[in-house]
Amino acid sequence: MIAARQAIQRPADAKLLVVAADGTMTHAARARFVEFVQRGDVIVANDASTLPASLSGIHDRTGAPIEVRLAGWGTDRIGDPARFVAVVFGSGDYRTRTEDRPPPPKVAIGDRLTLGPLHAVVVQVRVPPRLVLLAFEGSVASIWAGLARHGKPIQYAHVDAPLALWDVWTPIAGPPAAFEPPSAGFVLDWHLHSALRERGAHIATLTHAAGLSATGDDALDASLPLREPYSIPPRTARAVREARAGGHRVIAIGTTVVRALEHAAAHGGVRAGHGVADQRIGPSTPLRVVDALLTGTHERGTSHYQLLRAFASDRDLETASHALDAHGYRTHEFGDSMLVVAADTHRRVENRAVATLAA
Repeated sequence: MIAARQAIQRPADAKLLVVAADGTMTHAARARFVEFVQRGDVIVANDASTLPASLSGIHDRTGAPIEVRLAGWGTDRIGDPARFVAVVFGSGDYRTRTEDRPPPPKVAIGDRLTLGPLHAVVVQVRVPPRLVLLAFEGSVASIWAGLARHGKPIQYAHVDAPLALWDVWTPIAGPPAAFEPPSAGFVLDWHLHSALRERGAHIATLTHAAGLSATGDDALDASLPLREPYSIPPRTARAVREARAGGHRVIAIGTTVVRALEHAAAHGGVRAGHGVADQRIGPSTPLRVVDALLTGTHERGTSHYQLLRAFASDRDLETASHALDAHGYRTHEFGDSMLVVAADTHRRVENRAVATLAA
């Protein structure tokens, strides 16, 4: 696949590969996504806005340059900026590939970091040398102000020009919660909203704290995704329950939505409230809620690709990968899209009314 190098959320030539439940594949313009939606479908998207989570600064003890990439909330709830899980790098910026970035200066508990107007203390070194827990000094208001003034969106070398914050906010962005954009949601402009409603589909949202997709450290990358808190509003929980009872599909816009809904379903059902998605979804994960996934194109070996294996067989995903390569699909956050329908959707839909009554 080809890396999408420009920060254009909805390019006119965006492509969509549809992988049906039986493995049949269809190539279409992404603008035709609505044609693959059925009346009664519930479409759930992540409304998290993306934080300016890249902070350059100095490691006070050594005077060495450091970049901090906020990677997760320091507690199990979204919204408290006093503590963040972070990945730290040495000198350089996004123009160097993440895997080629030099390691950070050796950090220890108690070390102070000066990050523009912000000051933070290393509370834990979770996975040396890069994954740490930071405590930020000052009031909540001053921390938010410092992030807004000094922070930049996390960026990778495949995008040429510096990203602005609006480049990584989806059209439905709401609470500041994500560290990288829930980029599958770039497709959801108001024209598509109207078309989906005319189709008879229902649109709902949740908030999920999307974390980093890469850290530059193979061992740390293998542990991704990290713990990610989420919040499901009452309207969304009700819409999902009604879809299950009525034999309709639940379509997730992005892997973060799958993680939130499936985590909730595995812990007492999809109800309104807060949770922390701490599971890894893969080929052995039973899908309890989500019937289809609209997502970007993902390379083998990534945690996102592993999640796709819960929806489709390895054989179908291998065929899809070859099709993506052969037809010049673009990858990464500003790339093209896939709609993958879970292979056992028909069996599960037929039994949902019975399962709901039994519950």
